[in-house]
Amino acid sequence: MMPAQDLRVAANELQRAALAAVDPEAAVHRHVHREGNALFVANRRYDLRDHRHVFVLGGGKAAVPMTTAIAEVLGEYLTQGVAVTKYGHGEIANYKSQITNHKSPASNLQSLIHIELIEAGHPVPDENSVRGAQALADLAGQATAHDLVICLISGGGSALLTLPAPGLHLADLQALTSALLRSGATINELNTVRKHWSRIKGGQLARLAAPATLVTLVLSDVVGDPLEVIASGPTVPDPTTVADARAVLERYGIPHDFEFQETPKPGDPAFERVQYAIVGSNRQAALAAVKQARHLGFNTLLLSTYVEGEAREVAKVAAALAKGVRAHGDPLPPPACLVWGGETTVTIRGAGKGGRNQELALAAALQLSGWSGVLVMALATDGTDGPTDAAGAVITGDTVARAHALGLDPLAALAANDSYPFFDALADLIRTGPTGTNVNDLLFVLVNEGQD
Repeated sequence: MMPAQDLRVAANELQRAALAAVDPEAAVHRHVHREGNALFVANRRYDLRDHRHVFVLGGGKAAVPMTTAIAEVLGEYLTQGVAVTKYGHGEIANYKSQITNHKSPASNLQSLIHIELIEAGHPVPDENSVRGAQALADLAGQATAHDLVICLISGGGSALLTLPAPGLHLADLQALTSALLRSGATINELNTVRKHWSRIKGGQLARLAAPATLVTLVLSDVVGDPLEVIASGPTVPDPTTVADARAVLERYGIPHDFEFQETPKPGDPAFERVQYAIVGSNRQAALAAVKQARHLGFNTLLLSTYVEGEAREVAKVAAALAKGVRAHGDPLPPPACLVWGGETTVTIRGAGKGGRNQELALAAALQLSGWSGVLVMALATDGTDGPTDAAGAVITGDTVARAHALGLDPLAALAANDSYPFFDALADLIRTGPTGTNVNDLLFVLVNEGQD
């Protein structure tokens, strides 16, 4: 039996196990290795002597560790590369400084000297997003039929790689992105629009790189791992259309007065020489958490890695399951751990500060107020939940009572979408810092046995 006060300790251990399982460097090394001149990518062999140049294009929150790993594998075969990531997520500069100053014996990382690092805005793109996307487009455009292009894609790439289509300006895309984020649109809907305002999304980066051989390694941050949605699928055929993009804007009442452009579809010649491999996903992280929970003695169940919907509505389901376990041992007897994965959304109605996981936790706290022996942890695996420095939050059955004792109003905080200061005051925010990975969100429901 685990004492109730140790539920937080257990939840932290689940978090660490899950994140370790989707470490981007390790994920790339599991799928890519080199034996002399032969490069193996998910059991496909490439003879590097057949390629005049090897270019690396990285985009997303995990671009730096993924690029570091591929540079380590390629060594002297890496010709040139660009990695675009979120502010605060870039560490290539540290490696390059050490190597340049001969402070590091890691000769296998010498190739990082050839990687340009650009940090940019997320979730709303900025000028550096355009600069980074242009750098990737320029490098892809240099590739010929004699070259190999390795594209490293991870979550966040949609905002970080923003290259407006002709007739559009950054300000247009910033306004549309902000409106869609506030509307509660799903990531699939958001990226459907993004693909048709861009010069590199929706398979258009592959078109720029053609006729080179193209390999895309993907760290998935989208429910179900659809390649065409992750980072808006820059190297993947796009099944959506301009009409689909317009329909999304109409659905949420978002006006626009400019023309979208069509994207390359399945069967386009740009995709004749391509390979895709998913190197990390939400399911891998969730399964690692399940394994750790069982090791800690919990009866454990992975419920789903397809969780979507409004954060506060998902919270009601999580709370209902916690109550069922606590009261009746259903669907598992306590001590129990239920694991979910996916990504919720928030329709912003107030002027507060928070993220989808913090909002989910706050809504769950209200539902579970007074229930002993329960804990809910909701976190973003990239370490940044919404526009905050927190990954998420953790709640127990006494969260609401503790809040009232401090003069906090949880109902008012939820109504204002103001979960961040609420949990900050309670010291219940999860602060991991940038994790270097990004595979959606995780939700842990822990229920103790016996009475407190």
